[in-house]
Parts: sequence; C-alpha cells; structure tokens
Amino acid sequence: MDDTQGIRVSKLLAERGLCSRREADAYIERGLVFVDGQRVTQLGTRALPDAIITLAPEARATQARQVTILLHKPIGYVSGQAEDGHQPAVTLISAKTQLAADGQRFQPGHLKGLAPAGRLDIDSTGLLVLTQDGRVARQLIGDDSQVEKEYLVRVDGMLDARGLALLNHGLELDGKTLRPAKVAWANSEQLRFVLKEGRKRQIRRMCEQVGLRVTGLKRVRIGKVRLGDLPLGQWRFLRNGEQF
Repeated sequence: MDDTQGIRVSKLLAERGLCSRREADAYIERGLVFVDGQRVTQLGTRALPDAIITLAPEARATQARQVTILLHKPIGYVSGQAEDGHQPAVTLISAKTQLAADGQRFQPGHLKGLAPAGRLDIDSTGLLVLTQDGRVARQLIGDDSQVEKEYLVRVDGMLDARGLALLNHGLELDGKTLRPAKVAWANSEQLRFVLKEGRKRQIRRMCEQVGLRVTGLKRVRIGKVRLGDLPLGQWRFLRNGEQF
C-alpha cells in the first residue's frame, strides 16, 4: 500500500480498543502486530479501515499482567506530576496502604508505568483510577469517552431553577460548550453531578457561573465502579469481572 493511503495501524489499534497508540508503537517495533496475517514492524505503517489487525500472544500476555488501581485520594495530593511541593497520588500506592481484604498482592513492578486515568483536583477527594493499561486509559479519558463520573458536591450560595437548568446544560468553559450533565440536589447541602467529561476544575468553575461556591467535592463513581467503603488514603486493585 502507498504510504499516503489508509490509516496508521497504531491509530486503528487504539480505535478498536486493543491498546493505546503508545503501546501500539511498542508492539509494532517488537513485531507483535499482524495486519491481515502479515507481521508489521515499521512504525507509521498504514492499513485499510477494514483490515484484520491482531496482536501476538506475547502482547496479549503483557496486557493481562497490567494492573488497574482504585485509590481513595485524600485532599492535598495532585493526580499527576508533583507540583508546588505537593506529592502525586501515585506515592500513596504501597503495600502498607493496600486494602487489607484485597485479593491480589502488591508488587513493586505494579508501579512501573502506572499513571492516572483522569484528574482529581488537589482540593478534591474520592475515586482516582491509576492504570498500566492503555485500553483503560483510553476508555476513561479518550476524546470519545462516554464513561460517567459521579460527584457529590457541597456548595454555599443560592441556586434557583434557572441556575440548576444551566448546570445541566447551557454553560461553556474557555469558549467551548460543555456536554450535557445530570445535576440535581442530593440533599439540602450537596449537589450530585454526573459528567461525561473532565475539564480542568470543571465543577468548581460551573458552580461559580451560577453563583455557588464549592466547599467540598468527592468523586464517588466512575462508570460502573463505585468508591464504596474504600477508606481514605487506601487503594485496591480493579477486580476480575469489574468493568467501567
């Protein structure tokens, strides 16, 4: 095929949920990708959109060893890289902070390539996902992600029916219209937000636009996975059969 035709194999792999684009490049370099039965080893190789693309057993075995971790992040930790003297959430992942009843034993190798799949602000708490698996990362934070994230948000201020309607749909941030949300009162002091996107400090900025001040924010669910009774500052592995 001409180099200008078709779609990059790495992009096709990611779009089909087989791996991330970064992982795809690594697998291609190692000769672990097949297009219509032919081994591909050259980065940038293109294929037709309907091509049959498969991963070698070695690549699938590598994926099977990759872990996904659920952390109850405390306030004061940043999701990603350390900044302004604050520690990243990954520093909380150790044998000492693992949930006692977890079914899998922590190994130092689980920290290799472990990265947050989404952000949770330094002054917010709740469920944070860290993963070695590019498929999980793409599912949760890819541009086309449809996975819901649910938050309990404590607020100060007055909210009328028009303001509540705007929180559900009609606001924009940085000149871009926000996706429709599901926002309703959970109780007299807290709003329940369900979003399918995660713009920087989105909920706090949304609340500011309708005259509210956020005094507490906790993420309690990502997709089908709930924070549940996981203690603050502790973590557990995503279990077999659990899916977002």
